[in-house]
Order: sequence, then C-alpha cells, then structure tokens
Amino acid sequence: MAVSGSVWAVTAPDTLVVARSIDDIVSLDPAESFEITATNTLVNVYQRLIEPDRHEPSRLVPALATGWQAGSDDKSLTFELRAGASFTSGDPVRPEDVIYSLQRVVKLNKTPAFILGELGWTADNIDGFLTRVDEHHVRIAWPAAVGSAFALNILSATPVGFIVDAVEVEKHTQGGDLGNGWLKNHSAGTGAYALRSYTPHEALVLQANPHAVTAPKLKTVVIKNVTDPAARRLLVVQGDADLAFDLGADQFSALEQQKGLKVQRFPSSMIYYLGINSGNTQVPALKNPAFWEAARWLVDYQSISKDLLKGQYSVHQAFLPTGLAGSLSDTPFKLDVDKARSILKKAGIAEGTRVELSVFNQPPYTDIAQALQASFAKAGIDIAVRPLVESELWAKMRSRDYQLIFTYWGTDYLDPNSNASTFTYNVANGPKTLAWRTQWDIPQLSEETRAAAAERDPRKRSALYGDLQQAVQKNSPFVVALQGQNQVAVRDGVQGVLQNIAVSLPYFDLVSKVK
Repeated sequence: MAVSGSVWAVTAPDTLVVARSIDDIVSLDPAESFEITATNTLVNVYQRLIEPDRHEPSRLVPALATGWQAGSDDKSLTFELRAGASFTSGDPVRPEDVIYSLQRVVKLNKTPAFILGELGWTADNIDGFLTRVDEHHVRIAWPAAVGSAFALNILSATPVGFIVDAVEVEKHTQGGDLGNGWLKNHSAGTGAYALRSYTPHEALVLQANPHAVTAPKLKTVVIKNVTDPAARRLLVVQGDADLAFDLGADQFSALEQQKGLKVQRFPSSMIYYLGINSGNTQVPALKNPAFWEAARWLVDYQSISKDLLKGQYSVHQAFLPTGLAGSLSDTPFKLDVDKARSILKKAGIAEGTRVELSVFNQPPYTDIAQALQASFAKAGIDIAVRPLVESELWAKMRSRDYQLIFTYWGTDYLDPNSNASTFTYNVANGPKTLAWRTQWDIPQLSEETRAAAAERDPRKRSALYGDLQQAVQKNSPFVVALQGQNQVAVRDGVQGVLQNIAVSLPYFDLVSKVK
C-alpha cells in the first residue's frame, strides 16, 4: 500500500492505517521526543523498566524489569532484568543498556531531560549513580531528596524511561551526538514494533518486531499525515483509514450515527490552558498581573465546553488533571466581562490593546481561539489569532517567541510532580519549564514545588499540591480552562483499541482487524 501521495487503497487486513496530523513530530529519539504523536508512538517501539498498567494506569507493573528492591536509605533501586529480552537487532538487554539509555538522556540535555533531572542527575554526576551489579541486575541511585516511590514514577516516564540498544546506537554515533542524529528517524528498542520509515509531514510506518516477547496482532502500522480534519473524517468513513483522530467536536458528534464505524472515548490527562508571555516586550500589558486576572474572567468556559465542544471537554481550572492525586475540582472562574473591564481599567490597561494568540492550526484550537477572540473583545482586548503548524508553534513556545498561546499539557508520568514541576518551577539555570516559557519569576513557589516532591507522607503531599494549584489559580500567567478526553473514530472490524490517561494513541500491539 502506498503511504504517500493522494491515492489511498482499501486497508490491508494485516495493516492498521491511522489518519491524523503528524506535523508535531520533531524527533523520534527517546532522549529528544516530547510531542504527542512521536512520544505516544514510541510506547509501541520501546519499553521501560516499569510502566503504567494498561487497564489501571495508576499502578506500575514490570516491563524490562521483572522485579525491584529499594535500598535501605530509600534513595536507590536495584532492578532485575527480564531474562531473554532482546532488541530488534537481536542484541540482549543488559544492565549496560539501561545505564547508557539514562545517561544519554541527561547528557544530551534535550527537551525532556528535565524529567530525569527531578532525581538530581546532571551530566556531571550521573555516571556515579548508575551501576552494573551483575549480568542481570542494575542499581539506580539518585542525590535528590526524594524516595523510591517517586523515583519509580520518574523511571516510568515517557519518553525518557525508554531503554535503547547501546551497541546499535553507538554504531551510528557521529561527532559525539550519542546517536541522536540517527535515532531521529530510526529505532533501537524492544517494543512490539520497530520504526520502518519516517518521512516528515508524510507518514510514519511501524513494522512488527521479530524479537518482541509477544508479537503484535498486525504486521504494519501506518500513521498517515492528513492535515485537514475533513479529509481525515472522509478517509475513515470511506474505509481508507481504520482510525482517525482530532476531527473536532462537530465531526465526532456527527459520526456517532455513521454506519460502519464508532467513536471511542478514553480518559485523558490533557489539560488546556491560555499561556501569557509575561516577558514579551511588545505588549507591556502582558507583564501586568491585572491582565492575568482579567483574562480569567474573559473565558466563556461553559459555552466552550458545552456548546462549542459538545461536552467532549470538561471545564477544569487546576493544573493537575482529574485522575491525578491531589487534583482540585473547584471552578472559581466564569465569564464576567464587567469584572474584567473593571480590573483592566483600574490597572490602566487601555481599551484596544492588541495581542497575538498563537494556536495549532487544528481543532479544537482554532475554534477555541475564535471564542477567546470574541469574549476578550467585549472587554476591549483585540486578539489577533495566528494558527501555526504544531512543530512551528512548539518552536516559538520554547524560544519564548509568542504573546499569548492556547495549548495543552499532558502528564509525563502519573505523579502530581509531573505537572507541578513545569507550572510552578522556574529557577536560574534550571530546566525550561512552562513557567520559564511564560517568564514567570517564582523563587518561593519553586522551593515549595521541590518540597512537595520530597514529601513522603501522602496526605501532606496532596495538601502541598493543593496549595500550588491555588497559587496558579489566583495569580499566574496561566489560565487553565479545560480537561480533554481521548477520542478516536474507529472502523467496524477494528478491535482492541485501548488508550488511557497515560497515552494519547492506542497500544498498537493490541489492535486487530476482523472482517
């Protein structure tokens, strides 16, 4: 079956064809990948020592490790590796591969490296904390003031917890890049699938891994780049695609009655927020906390959730999503134009202030952007909407080259620190968190965030995260508005589609097709 061009064939019985935009992909290297399509695809290509249970994701289960033991000081873990596990190359999984994989994430210091940094690892010190015990055991220790339960969550994170084939990757290392150039579009994992090919902005193709412990049910997975939501819908309706994502609320609602397919919905950790670049010098109002406060009262939360998004996204105003320990469920804000006007006037922020809002050029972002444009206009704030390809938007965000942005954040591991460490942590020479990207100066909150991560008492820890969420609600350049769910249009005959709060794409190895 062709994977590029405009002509589609009926999907083959041993092939799963997925229609979605893949323009967000920056890299397929686990040490660099940090976007939805890449990171969630890699779950099917690589394995971690431990991973969230697919049916009960709050519980961690063995993957490449069969067991583990915490050290007496609760600042180390010794893992026993699964016997017989091997990479797609046929190389066996060794303690050296585990050590190499974690070291290269930290030493390359790409976008997701901050996750492992939560354990206190740096490029200068990590070599001293990872040890081969024997042929089947590896010891992992850390200097940060956190316990083994927290460390297990970190090691279960995607993509930084994925274990790569050190021997194979080193064959492709150039100029000391630890194989980063090669792994951008190749794979070296132990998962059910291996990367067969990746053509940017066209298609990503997976093939069954002949060395997988459990063979996948389908031989091939093709993730085809289809940037137009209407085209994605047409492909799945016609049977030229088996699954279609990101169709928009209206299209998903219409497909509920469509013969030959169904819409499946799964829990999601995705929260959607308006980010304000408080350090942007082009619009002085953005650094004014009064603008942040007024913005909270200029979002028509209920209308966006119920009318625009057909109830498929819920109003949620805390940075921890429902389903994570310590998440707040209160929704203190609503559309109140008069209140917002009063706040802006008192702060001397003039009517007609013009601000640019950057969003993905995909649903539901463009629809939400138009709703924000309309409600902000009622208070005299003129929003110019700038739709961007997702990879371009991420680049602007990471370089802090934006004014307003409406986007999402999903948990990297199922611990409240996953979100707190990016929304309420920003220190000099530290990781480039969301707080850093909004240029929010928060030394006290940063200390409180570290204290919450180190707290071992579950009740006290939950209370600390409640305080951090309230701080963001009351006075921050973040306006958290919604929590989403994973939605996918599925052709009849496609079985085993499973997603959960830990992943935003299916576990492809479970998917099968019947006539």
